[in-house]
Amino acid sequence: MCLIAFSYKTHPVYKLIVAANRDEAYKRPTRKAQFWHEEGLGHILAGKDLKANGTWMGISKHGKWGALTNYRDPKNIRDNAPTRGTLVLDFLKSGQPANDYLKQIRASDATYNGFNLLLGESDSLFHYSNHTNQITEVEPGIHGLSNALLDTPWPKLNTAKSNLQTVTERQNFEKEELFELLLNPKKAPDKELPSTGVPYEWEKAVSSVFIKTENYGTLCSTLLLIDYDGKAEFTERRYAVGSSKIIEENTFKLVFS
Repeated sequence: MCLIAFSYKTHPVYKLIVAANRDEAYKRPTRKAQFWHEEGLGHILAGKDLKANGTWMGISKHGKWGALTNYRDPKNIRDNAPTRGTLVLDFLKSGQPANDYLKQIRASDATYNGFNLLLGESDSLFHYSNHTNQITEVEPGIHGLSNALLDTPWPKLNTAKSNLQTVTERQNFEKEELFELLLNPKKAPDKELPSTGVPYEWEKAVSSVFIKTENYGTLCSTLLLIDYDGKAEFTERRYAVGSSKIIEENTFKLVFS
């Protein structure tokens, strides 16, 4: 994912509300979200990066979920680094609590290019980035994550968080309202652009919640709703390349075991 806005333990019905966009090179092959029966991992629901065989966001029938963003640091990109998509997948496959899993990967995280991980389970949620090497338990609230650290006040993240706050102030909101906040194409004013080491044109192009460029952009939006009784709803909406035109939408309902 490249933008994740989420409400954690602030809503009377849902313990967790996640609204996220996946931004990627259009030519990178991807499988839509589904249960991974072909891989012998039928308890895992996630999309699949068919180039590196990992995932950017997923959930398991055992009550775990995870999401990944890249940390934008162009000066420290290594072409031979291992894929970051296994970080979410391995957590969903493991029997380890999130905190223990993060302590384990911290020992080898320097081999990866920059990343952020959000890992959750029954009653806890953690953020970790190999940029800081700090494991942080996330406090209840409205939060956001893009290609910097958790709650870094980039304009698009502030906008997404504010809109999520507005939507979730009502007990009975509509899922379409969450999708709508993920479609925002407005770019940040020049004076508010972050400085992450990429050219101005690229910084501007990716400063919107929903990204459209010639070769890169938002390919899907995902909503994850988990209530206090262990029931979850996972919805993926996929878009035509370079467009917000919906080409497919699938919803899955799980009861954690």
